[in-house]
Amino acid sequence: MATALITLAAGQGTRMNSDLPKVLHQVGRAPLVAHALAAGRALEPERVVVVAGHGADLVKKAVAKIDPEAEIVLQQEQLGTGHAVAQALPALDGFEGRVIVLYGDTPFIRPETLERLAASDAAVTVLGFEAADPGRYGRLVATGDTLERIVEFKDATDEERAITLCNSGVIACDAVLLGELVAGLGNDNAAGEYYLTDIVAASRTKGLSARVVTCDETETLGINTRAELARAEALFQERMRAEAMENGVTMVEPATVWFALDTWIGRDVVIGPNVVFGPGVTIESGAVIEAFCHLEGCHISRGATVGPFARLRPGAELAEDVHIGNFVEVKNSILAEGVKVGHLTYLGDADIGEHTNIGAGTVTCNYDGVMKHRTTIGANAFIGSDTMLVAPVTVGNGALTGSGSVITEDVPAEAIAVERSKQVNRPGVATKLFSKLRAEKARRMKKAD
Repeated sequence: MATALITLAAGQGTRMNSDLPKVLHQVGRAPLVAHALAAGRALEPERVVVVAGHGADLVKKAVAKIDPEAEIVLQQEQLGTGHAVAQALPALDGFEGRVIVLYGDTPFIRPETLERLAASDAAVTVLGFEAADPGRYGRLVATGDTLERIVEFKDATDEERAITLCNSGVIACDAVLLGELVAGLGNDNAAGEYYLTDIVAASRTKGLSARVVTCDETETLGINTRAELARAEALFQERMRAEAMENGVTMVEPATVWFALDTWIGRDVVIGPNVVFGPGVTIESGAVIEAFCHLEGCHISRGATVGPFARLRPGAELAEDVHIGNFVEVKNSILAEGVKVGHLTYLGDADIGEHTNIGAGTVTCNYDGVMKHRTTIGANAFIGSDTMLVAPVTVGNGALTGSGSVITEDVPAEAIAVERSKQVNRPGVATKLFSKLRAEKARRMKKAD
């Protein structure tokens, strides 16, 4: 059956005490709403609608980067979840299939759970969970998986409050029926809001079926405060570490490795302690990431080694068996097979040919104060230590640069380029200079006294 998603992302999140819309606060280096959209995208939905409200311009901009195909609608007044869904329904005009309503501040629902929701043949299906501490959650009164009604805590009897099966708010419903049920919602309640959960009672009144699909409580965790955000980050990292190890990744000290939502790591990768992954990192099988590395927006091929204390920035592409050593930074550069960059080097906007060796202290001077320029180094070249490559510049295949050189012109293949001033030695001058400096220091100290 065809599926569509409605993600509610209009809330202000006043308890976050922030100018940023709640759904844009981050877990795993991605906005909360990105997690919900990623889980929903696993269903390959025909349509995706995001309902924005507070900070709508910021939400629209973020969603456009996360899911360019998503349609964004505006909820001018926040009059409840039922009202929010009503704003989204026109964007689903003509759609026939199952609609799943998600929440932008609930980042942990698994795709497998959404698949079970989508597969339900009941008129309305609600996602529930067994709560360790039900607190003030709405209770699901059910017999087996047949849902009889949803009871809000304030309206529940003592017997109903003893129920531990609670409402997550996530609902699946046929698109046409959802439109009919939402159109009939009222706001005769203390908050004066239109509650989406009221469609369960409306469907039962029509003699239609309602069911419960359950999941682990952690999947339904909503984020309302900074403390809950921190807890969510910890849960996310714990889940990502467990999944990585299950998939064949070795971590020397798992608790010190920090993942992003889209981190992808192949089997038999070894990760040392205190490694941080920003967005957009892909690591192929058999690579080694040593301790204290920070990686973002990069691709690392099979057999490559990185670190310790290395930084790979967006656009860094490492081919097979590349070695990046300690205190090396690579940005927007392509390193071919077997390139070695041992230590204390910056490579920005560069193309490095296979099996080239980059000496310590090398810098590609890629910025002239206005524009960026590229450096091209051929295969099997040797760049001497402390070489400054002033881009745009090309070093040919098999060429060599002398240590301490500032290369401002292209170097032909197999040539040696040396650019440094002639060394001059003046015997005995150092002793005379130090004597003069010490005397001056003593004079100043005496004057100060």
